[in-house]
Amino acid sequence: MRRHFGYRVLPLVFVFALGADAQKFYTYVDDLGPDYVELAWGTTDGVNTIGRSAPSRGEATVHIAGRTLVTKANSITVADLAPDHDYSYTVSLGTQTIGQGEVRTWAAKSQKLVFFVIGDFGTGQAPQYKIARVMWDEFQRRAKTDNPVRFILSVGDNIYGDIAGVFGGFFHTGADDSDWTNKFFEPYQPLIARVPFFPTLGNHDGNETEKRADLAAILDNFPYPEDKPARYYKFTYGDLAEFFGLDSTKNTETGPPRPVYLEQSEEFQWMQIEFAKPHPLWVIPFFHHPPFTAGPLHAASYDQLKHWVRLFAASGVKVVFNGHEHNFQVSEANDKTSGIHFIISGAGGELRTGDVRKKMKHSNILGWAQENHFLVVEIDGETMRVTPLSFEPMHVVSSDGSPVSLPITITQP
Repeated sequence: MRRHFGYRVLPLVFVFALGADAQKFYTYVDDLGPDYVELAWGTTDGVNTIGRSAPSRGEATVHIAGRTLVTKANSITVADLAPDHDYSYTVSLGTQTIGQGEVRTWAAKSQKLVFFVIGDFGTGQAPQYKIARVMWDEFQRRAKTDNPVRFILSVGDNIYGDIAGVFGGFFHTGADDSDWTNKFFEPYQPLIARVPFFPTLGNHDGNETEKRADLAAILDNFPYPEDKPARYYKFTYGDLAEFFGLDSTKNTETGPPRPVYLEQSEEFQWMQIEFAKPHPLWVIPFFHHPPFTAGPLHAASYDQLKHWVRLFAASGVKVVFNGHEHNFQVSEANDKTSGIHFIISGAGGELRTGDVRKKMKHSNILGWAQENHFLVVEIDGETMRVTPLSFEPMHVVSSDGSPVSLPITITQP
């Protein structure tokens, strides 16, 4: 861990002062741990105005933990904080306060954890904003308890391109920071001012689906553990759970799209090494393409990712989070799924309707719902509870149409 400074309706309201040139700044948590926080800031009024590579916006003053810190960078790491403690902060440029919020450092050790999971969200349209509001309400409800929300996990398709023109094509794909305003920073600003939002890549987060790819911007703008942007990575919370953010896409930085997840790939070599290391009770992979799904549009990715599933099973994995299919699904934990619950949360903004009940048994799917949603995940020792929440009632049903009890409960043996 580093220890130095170094179309759209009723968006969420969170007060940020504007600079003299009427630019709107966003302040967000770039990294967080038991004894440090990294804060970052910028605007979304251009090509490169926020993120790690954006030019300095000038000398900034940060007030936090009784300290006054000054930096010419667009981020600052504040060290020597107490674990599991609330800290208010403000960020100023000159005489203008450009951002404020409150962070809670992570617990050094814990048997409890709450986090959110969301996928396929970055549309900039009304459902995304409605889900963001529910997320904020749930966050606030838990904020002053002994078990607050610690972070948000994305299972990909973070910034969708807009389709326009006679011949189609994607525009505003996320390659420019200005594309991010209504698809990320605006809907989630009160959340990202308090907790990190850790991403994984979807097919819309690079050149697999959109020719004007936003892979570079994803790596530049999103928070990452230890502030190390990567297409795949891991982090641990409180000696309780280890998370693996993985890349199941065909996105490439140069040349045509090609798989990066193959058995001979650098990613899988890394996975084999990292999964073999000692790990906490919970090992939780999250990535875009689901190995098990009943559709209605996308085929399951099991044939492409069976080497991943074998590795998960050998490593004691009990739950995996995915996106890509724009609904909610949870798999059986049976021999065919290697005893793992695969949970799809791909309707954070996009939604795909279509009854899949006739396909569920064959696809090893236990429950399905077709509402926009995100997931609240609670770990309490050996028990995990997963609850999909929406701005409308969730109707999770089995293949015969009977209700599936919530939350989804997963236990360690």
